[in-house]
Amino acid sequence: MRVWWLSAGLALYCLAQSAAAGTLLVVGDSISAGFGLDSRQGWVSLLQTRLKDEGFDDKVVNASISGDTSAGGQARLPALLAAHKPSLVVLELGGNDGLRGQPPAQLQQNLASMIESARQAGAKVLLLGMRLPPNYGVRYTTAFAKVYEQLAAEQQVPLVPFFLDGVGGVPELMQADGIHPAQGAQQRLLENAWPAIKPLL
Repeated sequence: MRVWWLSAGLALYCLAQSAAAGTLLVVGDSISAGFGLDSRQGWVSLLQTRLKDEGFDDKVVNASISGDTSAGGQARLPALLAAHKPSLVVLELGGNDGLRGQPPAQLQQNLASMIESARQAGAKVLLLGMRLPPNYGVRYTTAFAKVYEQLAAEQQVPLVPFFLDGVGGVPELMQADGIHPAQGAQQRLLENAWPAIKPLL
């Protein structure tokens, strides 16, 4: 009888653990798609390994596309939410909007819409902030950076202020194009995001 109770208890524990496990959906651009790298080398793949190492059963779905903009992400998100039913959505978008000189107000509107859609689907949201090189001018780069700060405050979502902190502008951590992080930078990207991700699991 005691063996039966132990077995039943173990089964219930495993069931509870399984039910608690969720899906992390990463919606980003080339930074999260791992442009120029083997897909297993990118920070999102390293995130899946980190989750396992820390005892989390959550699955990571990388829905990042190189070259994507906030408008592209907004258009793709509803289908992604329906297909994967994530418990957490990590938004890493905006870099391409900035490089193309698109209005910061439009970026803010698109990201706000994505946050609202994710929440309506029952998911928590984490925003990974971006910044632009200084050659885009003080006025534009400042307005661009403020988009993420304002969104985090207005929407009450956690924010990593600059996802590429310690990577952007460091030649040895960037690929030859000076835009995309190299393999050696991927662990740093994970470390930038992990402290914000872990409390949301």
